[in-house]
Amino acid sequence: MSIKAELLEAIAGKNRGLLANEIDKVRVLSAIQQLEDHNPTPKPIEAKELLEGDWRLLYTTSKGILGLDRFPLFQLGQIYQCIRTAEARVYNVAEVVGLPWLEAIVSVSARFEPVSERRINVIFERSIIGLQRLLGYNSPNKFIQELEQGKKFPPFDFGIENREQKGWLDITYLDEDMRVGRGNEGNVFVLARDKPTV
Repeated sequence: MSIKAELLEAIAGKNRGLLANEIDKVRVLSAIQQLEDHNPTPKPIEAKELLEGDWRLLYTTSKGILGLDRFPLFQLGQIYQCIRTAEARVYNVAEVVGLPWLEAIVSVSARFEPVSERRINVIFERSIIGLQRLLGYNSPNKFIQELEQGKKFPPFDFGIENREQKGWLDITYLDEDMRVGRGNEGNVFVLARDKPTV
């Protein structure tokens, strides 16, 4: 079994980390470390063609992301991190599912600044929370296109002014279809390239 397959097996059935117990977390972290030791892209920030695109979250230890699942009658759907290298922008989009007609999204957009061959500083700028139907949401890619065209999504579309709303992310593994990152709060992120449906 390949190292990547071992990681995928370790995170299988863990619902992005929501169902991971302490033993699971140790096993996943060990598999991540082994994969990072075999990173085929030593300078991931410079590999723009690999970084570019929409990535679907497979696993994380981030309490901020996993905490979105704690609302009554709602549960976390798909979570995407979409990178636009030409604009140096990153968009986080979390789909929240629940009662019919009440499916929501929580989105944060940020700009990023490369600071090394594998680290970017992330400066959060905008947050949008709303019902998918009211926002006309049907995919992260279309939603981001509308954001980039300057569309506003009232009433919960606001700028993030607090200068403390920033962090950094190390990209520790990158290939054609998988990305692993480690954030400034000690969180890990495992993402798979989202293949567009035809």
